[in-house]
Amino acid sequence: MTAETYRDAWGIPHLRADGARELAHAQGRVTALDRAWQLEVERHRSQGTSAAFLGAPSASWDVFARRARLDDTARRCFAALERRDPETADWVRAYVDGVNDGLAEGARRAPEFAGTGLRPGRWEPWHPLGVWLSTHILFAGFPAKLWREQVARHLGPDAVGLFAADGPDTLGSNGWLVSGERTVTGQAVIAGDPHRFIEDPGVYQQIRLSCPEFDVLGLAVPGVPGIAHFGHTGTVAWAITNAMADYQDLYRERLRRTGAGVEALGPDGTWRRATRHTETVEVVGQTPIEVEVIETDRGPVIVGGPEGLDAGPASDTPLALALRFPPRVTEELGFSALLPLLRARRVADVDRALDGWAEPVNVVQAADTEGGLLHRVAGRVPVRDRANRLRPVPAWESGYEWRGWHEMPRAGLADGIAVMANQRGPAAPLGTEFAPPHRADRIRALLDRRRTWSAADMPAIHTDTHLASAAPLLDRLAELDDLTPEAARLRDRLLNWDRHMDADSTEAAAYAALRGAVVRRLAAHPAFAPLTEPPAHPEVLLPWLALVPRVGLALERLLRAEKSYGVDRPALVRAAVEETAGAHTGTWGDTHRLAPWRALTDVSYDEPGLAGDHDCVLCTSAVPGLTDLSARGPAARYVWDLARREDSRWVVPFGASGVPGSPHHRDQLPRWLAGELVPVVTDWDHLEKETDD
Repeated sequence: MTAETYRDAWGIPHLRADGARELAHAQGRVTALDRAWQLEVERHRSQGTSAAFLGAPSASWDVFARRARLDDTARRCFAALERRDPETADWVRAYVDGVNDGLAEGARRAPEFAGTGLRPGRWEPWHPLGVWLSTHILFAGFPAKLWREQVARHLGPDAVGLFAADGPDTLGSNGWLVSGERTVTGQAVIAGDPHRFIEDPGVYQQIRLSCPEFDVLGLAVPGVPGIAHFGHTGTVAWAITNAMADYQDLYRERLRRTGAGVEALGPDGTWRRATRHTETVEVVGQTPIEVEVIETDRGPVIVGGPEGLDAGPASDTPLALALRFPPRVTEELGFSALLPLLRARRVADVDRALDGWAEPVNVVQAADTEGGLLHRVAGRVPVRDRANRLRPVPAWESGYEWRGWHEMPRAGLADGIAVMANQRGPAAPLGTEFAPPHRADRIRALLDRRRTWSAADMPAIHTDTHLASAAPLLDRLAELDDLTPEAARLRDRLLNWDRHMDADSTEAAAYAALRGAVVRRLAAHPAFAPLTEPPAHPEVLLPWLALVPRVGLALERLLRAEKSYGVDRPALVRAAVEETAGAHTGTWGDTHRLAPWRALTDVSYDEPGLAGDHDCVLCTSAVPGLTDLSARGPAARYVWDLARREDSRWVVPFGASGVPGSPHHRDQLPRWLAGELVPVVTDWDHLEKETDD
C-alpha cells in the first residue's frame, strides 16, 4: 500500500498511507480532485494574477498582493524552511506533487475552468505558503489603523474610542473547552466554530490523515498540507480562535526619486535606497495595470509613492504607507509546527509544536485523554512603541522600530471551563481592539447553567441567538414617550421581545429595521460628515473606512458615550422609530439570508434565511444600516470528544466537494442551517474505498 482514499457517507476523504510523505501526496491529490477550482483561485490570488481570468473586480486585490509582495514572501519563507527544517519542506513538496498529479483531472470535473477559459497551472513548493499568507494577511486588521487615523484627524483623538469595535472584516471564532470534571464521561470536550467569510467552496476541508505515525482528523485549509487549526488525533485535540493581536504595522514613508531609483528617509535622518521594480497585472477584457513595487527598510509600500514630496518635511500628509509584517521580517510562517501537530499525542506535544507558530496569532485550546489541558496564545507579536499599534507612525522618526518578540501569554480554566470568543482574554496585552464580550459572556452563562455536559449537548450552544448588544438601543427606546400610536406599539413590542434573533421572529426583524434606521441617521449626521469620504486608498482597504458599517458595529458605544458630539440621540431614535413603525418587516429570515462569496459572481443559488446576528453566539453577521444579508458566519462547527473520538461531530456550510452538481457539493447545508452536526467516522470498515494511489 502506498496510499488509499476512502469516503464516508458525506464524501469526506479519509486517507491512509505508508508514511507522512505519501500521505501528504494523497492529501494534495484528493484536494485537487475535490477543489481544483478553489485551489487555482487561491494560488492566483496569492500571486496577484486572479484578474487575468476573474476580471476587474479582482484587480484591486491583485495590485495589493503585488505591492505587499505576498508571493515573494512565500518564496522566501519556503527557502528558509528548506534551510531550517528540510523534513517539513520535503513534506510540503510531496503535497504539491499530489496537487499537480490531481489538478488536470479535477479541472475536468469543475465547470468553472471551461466557463472562464482558465487552464490549470503548475504548483510550486512555495504556493501552499502563499495561499496561507494571502488567506491571513488581513487577519490582524492593519487597515483599522487607517480608520483610526481618519477619525483622529477629523474628530480628534478622543473620538477614536467611539468606534472601537470588532471591525467589518475582522475574522473571529467561538471556542470553549470543558474539562473532564464538567463532563458526563470524565474526559474533556472542545467545541466551537470559526467565523469567516462564508465561501463556496468552503474555506475548511473536513479530512482524515492516517499513517503508522499518526491518525488525525480535522479541518484543513485547501491548498495547505496537514491540519493546522482544528484537529483530533485520538488522544489529544486542539482548536483555535483569532487572538485579535496586533502584529502588523503601517509606516508613513517619505520617498524621493533619484537617478538610480527611489530612496526613503530613515529614522537616522539619512536617505536609504529602496528596492523598486514594476510588474504588470493582467485584467481580462481591459488594459493591463502597471504596478510599481517599492520596498523600504520597513517593508513593502502598499499605498502611495514618491510623488508629492514637495509637501515638505513639516507636512503630516502620508506620502506613502509601508506594511511591516512578521513573515516578511523573519521568513517564517509557522509551517514547522504542522508535522509535530499531526504527531502530537499529548497536550505537551501540541504546546511544543505551537512554540514555533507564527501567522496568524491565535488563542489555542487543547486537551488530552490523560487530563492535560492547554489555553495559550501562539504566534509572533513584535515588541514596539504603543503608537505603532494605534495608527501609522513616521518612518523618519526614531522610536518606532521593532525590538524583539513578546512572550506568548497563557491562561488557566475557571471552574473547569475556558471560553474564547475574541474578547479581551489572554491576548489582551498584545492587542488594541477586541470583540465585544457578548458572545464569550453568553457561552459562559450557558455552560454555567449545568454542572456536567456531553459532546451531544454542544450544538445547543453553537446555535444560541440571544443578542445582548440590543440593550443600548432598547434602553433608548424605553425612554421615549409621546410617540404616534404605531410607533408606541412598535416600542412596546420590542421592549417585550426576548432579544433572540431567530429566523422566524417578526420582533427580530422589527428590531433590525429600527437598528438600521438609527445607524443610517447617525452616519448621516453632520457631526460625522468628515468621515463620509475615505482617503484615496486602494479599493481592497476601503471596507475598513466605510462610515455606515463602522457606525453599525460601534452602535453600542455611540448610543452610550458620555460625549454626544452634538448628536441629539433621543430625537434621532425617535425619528427612526417613527420611520420604521409602519413598515411591514416580515421575519428576520426573510431578509437575513446567506450571501456566500464566490469567485464567479454570475453563479447564484436561492440561499436560505438565517438565524443569529453579529453579537450572537450564532454569529451570522449582517451589516446594520447597509444590508441584512450575511456574508460572514460559522465556516465550520466542531465538537471534539476526548472520551471517544467517534462521538465527535462536525459540519461545514456546504459540503466536502467543490464541484457544482456533485452530490456532496451542498449536502451538509441543511444540517448546518438546523444547527446539526454530521458524525465523525473512525472505523475503516464503515467507509467506502475509492482508490489506491
